[in-house]
Amino acid sequence: MMKKFVWAMVAAVAVGLMACGGKAAGTGGDGRGITDGGGDGSEAVGGVLMAPVAADADSLFGFVETQVGFGPRNPGSEGHAACRRYLTEMLKAYGVDTVTLQQAPVSTWKGERMTAYNILGRINPGAKDRVLLLAHYDTRPWADEDPGEENRATPIDGANDGASGVAVLLETARCLQKARPDSIGVDLLLVDLEDSGRSGGGDEDSWCLGTQKWVEEMPYTSTDRPMYGVLLDMVGGKDAIFHREHISQTYAKRVVDKIWALANASGHADRFPNSMGGSVIDDHLYVNQAGIPCVDIIESYNPHTGSFNPTWHTTSDNLAAIDRETLRVVTQVVLNLLYREDGKI
Repeated sequence: MMKKFVWAMVAAVAVGLMACGGKAAGTGGDGRGITDGGGDGSEAVGGVLMAPVAADADSLFGFVETQVGFGPRNPGSEGHAACRRYLTEMLKAYGVDTVTLQQAPVSTWKGERMTAYNILGRINPGAKDRVLLLAHYDTRPWADEDPGEENRATPIDGANDGASGVAVLLETARCLQKARPDSIGVDLLLVDLEDSGRSGGGDEDSWCLGTQKWVEEMPYTSTDRPMYGVLLDMVGGKDAIFHREHISQTYAKRVVDKIWALANASGHADRFPNSMGGSVIDDHLYVNQAGIPCVDIIESYNPHTGSFNPTWHTTSDNLAAIDRETLRVVTQVVLNLLYREDGKI
């Protein structure tokens, strides 16, 4: 996914001391559903919070493998079209109540006219209290960060940057079919044309073209707008650690607090440290600007790069780069979050 750039603002300071500028940190608009994440006597197994359904690492890897099997999913490619059909079919197969396709004309920074295909699956569409989960399914059309100059015009497989976040949404749909939420709705948004932006900074709106179009036509009223959103991006890297992302912290601090506290209660504080990572121009920026507090779960402070995973926008972003346990941990935190909102844990 992504890519936008990470601003060099990573700091090893306590989150409580982090001063955030810009718009006020997210309160969920009317504050619906945004509470602290743990320590309230919820059911636990061995002292660790656990949802009624467990994420399956092999299932998650299989979702990534299938997507990569289509080849690069850069917009306009055969792999992109095949993946779009697959995602629609899978959402329906897992009992998602409604699946709709938004087709929106966009122009890339190169002046190319393209169509963004955004896929929205809705579970319990009549529920007023909702959570939005989103991920991009397109892949970078060129490996512009590859160490080999001869590879930099090659489309990437996007196993981590693309397929991993989508895998979390598909696994979530599979698990929710087994133990359906009663009191909340869940929206699963698979966005297009996230990763065709212009590198080098200074052209932020060249990224996330699908999401920019989606927020213009969101299917919500003032009464059923999601309480908050969670973006899953590059969530399959080897031993990935997910620091708090700065834009999330600025717009949606209370939601960040909620998720990171819940990750701690779920036994995954090592993967979700209470410290800041980078600032990423990603789909969540536009969701936040549209009035829905949205958090980006993304590896933004890799110890080897100081920013993204070393495979980012390279030909090495393939199946060999995927860590099943990373996928499982992230998905379980998401499931625990949803079932906590539904009052099941």
